[in-house]
Amino acid sequence: MSARNSQRSYGRIARLFHWATAALILIAIPLGLVANRLPYDTAQQLALKAQVFSVHKTLGVVVFFVALGRILWTLFEAHPVPLHPDRRLELWLARLVHWMLYISLVAVPLTGWVHHAAVTGFAPIWWPFGQGLPFVPQSEAVAATAGAAHWVFTKLMIGSILLHVAGALKHHVVDRDDTLRRMTRGINAPAMPVLARRSPLPLLTAVALFGLGAAVAAMPRGEPVTQAIATPTVPAAGNWQVSEGTLGLAVTQMGQQVSGSFANWTADITFDEVATNGTNGSVTVSIDTGSLTLGSVTSQAKSADFFDVTAFPQAIFTADILPAATGYEATGTLALRGTAVPVTLPFTLVIDGDIATMTGQASLDRRDFGMGATYTDEASVGFGVTVDVALTATRQ
Repeated sequence: MSARNSQRSYGRIARLFHWATAALILIAIPLGLVANRLPYDTAQQLALKAQVFSVHKTLGVVVFFVALGRILWTLFEAHPVPLHPDRRLELWLARLVHWMLYISLVAVPLTGWVHHAAVTGFAPIWWPFGQGLPFVPQSEAVAATAGAAHWVFTKLMIGSILLHVAGALKHHVVDRDDTLRRMTRGINAPAMPVLARRSPLPLLTAVALFGLGAAVAAMPRGEPVTQAIATPTVPAAGNWQVSEGTLGLAVTQMGQQVSGSFANWTADITFDEVATNGTNGSVTVSIDTGSLTLGSVTSQAKSADFFDVTAFPQAIFTADILPAATGYEATGTLALRGTAVPVTLPFTLVIDGDIATMTGQASLDRRDFGMGATYTDEASVGFGVTVDVALTATRQ
């Protein structure tokens, strides 16, 4: 039996591509559905959820490359003549479904891969070539759009698979012809007249359907993703007004560093370059905990196990600004989740006239605030949390 296609039959390579692709997607899709529904209330549940997601993502990458190989092979191979060339509408629908499948085999894993590359989080792809993608920035907006497109394209793929299976069963059970056996056993069909050139309309229709799906995915959903910049709604009482800044944090989950930030926060700063009684001033920072984004684990971070943003929508850091050996330090307390913990934030400060630029970093332990009490193993969620602050302020 030939490895190549002929006008009457499918070759071994085409049939291998077909069944390998079918097996991969019929495993990957259920794994994705199961992974989304798995709980993560304990370290053991989180580890299982991450492993299932890693298998799903890794299979998705395999599907992507297998699909590319299959499409390239199809483009340069002969197309076996259909058994019922007189059934024009049936042929048109069959070709539409085939193009839908080809596009989805590329679009579904690619959008999932873009989502994975755009955010940091657990469940890495199991391969040695890194987790990022060229030209894909670390961006919550990109991740949200890619994730929505992945969801929409998955539904188009599932619909195409169901139609494809229904068509194959119709040929096998109702028509009792050899359409399915041509792909399972590679048998030759009877000699058929070669059809006229195929119409591009099924391909254009499939592209239009996926274009519509992409447009739906790109539509705004809920509140827009905002940049983590301090935007005080009222003037601060201090003598420095924050004009822009970022308040970021980083944790380790399943061995992967996950970075994020708070979009909404304000800082009331009183500062003088000349210390009075050993103090240069004070600062009060109010943080909207619900504005947190933390890679692919944002919802988990906001849950009752961690920030519990529903019960504790605000965190407040109150500190004195003291001189330090290499700059300054803000020494005070951080009130978070109903617990006040002493915190020291070392920072550097550059003042140019009435413009001040500040950068600082502090290390916290999530256990001090009662976060993640059931995650007692750092292999699942690290104890340490790194807080990074960078801002520009104007003297009032």
